Parts: sequence; structure tokens; C-alpha cells
Amino acid sequence: MSRFAANTFFSLQEFAHAALWKEDEPVWMALSRLQVYLDAYTPFRIEVEIPPDVKIVHPEKVSIGGGTVLEPGVLIQGPCLIGKNCLIRHGAFLRGGVILGDGCVVGHVSEVKHSIFLNGAQAAHLDYVGDSILGSRVNLGAGVKCANLRLDRREISIYDAGVKVKTGLRKFGAVLGDGCQIGCNAVLNPGTLLGPNCVSYPLLNLHGVIAAGSRIKGKAHEFDIEPIGIEILEALRN
Repeated sequence: MSRFAANTFFSLQEFAHAALWKEDEPVWMALSRLQVYLDAYTPFRIEVEIPPDVKIVHPEKVSIGGGTVLEPGVLIQGPCLIGKNCLIRHGAFLRGGVILGDGCVVGHVSEVKHSIFLNGAQAAHLDYVGDSILGSRVNLGAGVKCANLRLDRREISIYDAGVKVKTGLRKFGAVLGDGCQIGCNAVLNPGTLLGPNCVSYPLLNLHGVIAAGSRIKGKAHEFDIEPIGIEILEALRN
């Protein structure tokens, strides 16, 4: 499973919760141990003043780092770890089992459930992120949905070049490698994996395993993949 190891998707050196991943395990295994990790975590600390119009459920299981801003109407359910200098915008819902690294953004009326954001990841506008992992500097455009459940409720499998790989998970959304950019109103189907520095055009229906550095474009229910030009990669790094 080294093809799906975490280090092929992320650089974990600056992420405080790198222990969620084990060497040569599939990257999605971090989701299967997320609840155990949070149950054992200590100490939980809230290092910012909580505004009166922000609701926190189980505050004894919530950490919020210094410099983080909570706008009116935010609802946070523990267990939840939020790093430093994050922005949680008006009406956002963190539904429990969530880890946000430093400098993350969860936007207006966006919902995050049982997911991991590495440093600088953003779901900034009307997004849904369920049972997913966003790498560093990932940006979800407005209205992006990371679907996490098959319509028939069966185990989710990864389809890689026609080969079916079982995940052992009934709920599993997407894994987006460092630097991925997803256009507005795209849908990432359960079990979608994107390598680092992919760019998806808006309104696409994504699935399967997509190689690092791909530009994903096409009709709403079809897509073509081609290498990203060096000028786009340089812009992403800056």
C-alpha cells in the first residue's frame, strides 16, 4: 500500500498531529483512528475568548489555538482540535471529530465532520467536508461537496486504474494532497484521491485516483486529465 502512503500526498513535518499516520499504511487509515486519537488527546485548551454568540458543545473536549477568530453563529461540537490563527466564519458547523491545523479557514455555513485539515487548508464558502483529509494549502471553491457515503451504504472502495481496493470504511470522502485547488460546485465522490498540486475546474464530478500535478477539466459528468504547466505549479507554490 506504499502507493497510497501519506507521504505521497502530504508533507507532515509541520503538522502537529502527524502521529495519525503510520508508515506505509494507506492514507485513509488516519480516519479510522481519528476518534481514538481524539479520545486520548490531552490537554484540551481554549486559548481565545469565546464570543457570546458562539456555541460550543462539550467544551472540555475542544482546543482552540491562539489567534483563531470565531465569527457569530459558529457551532463547534467536541471533540475538536483547532490550531492557531484559524478563521471560523459566520454560521460554520464543526460537527465533531475534527482536527484543523494552523491557519485553516472554515467558511460561512460550511460544515466539517470527522475530517482533518493540514496547515493552511481552506473550505471557505458553503462547503461540505465529510470524513475527508485536506492537505496543506488546499483550497475548496464555493459550494464544493466531499461526499462521504455511498447511496447503498456499502463499504467504500478505491478504484485505481481499474483495480478495486477496499478501504474498510463505510464513510469516506476524499483525500486531497498538498496544494490542490478545487473549483466551485465540484463534487468529490466517496473514495476520491488527488495527488498534490492538482487543479480541478468548476462543476465537475470527480472520482477515482488522480495523479499529482493534474489539471482536471471537462463536462460536468466527464473529465480529462493532463499535466499542469510549470507556470501554474509556480503560482501554486507562491
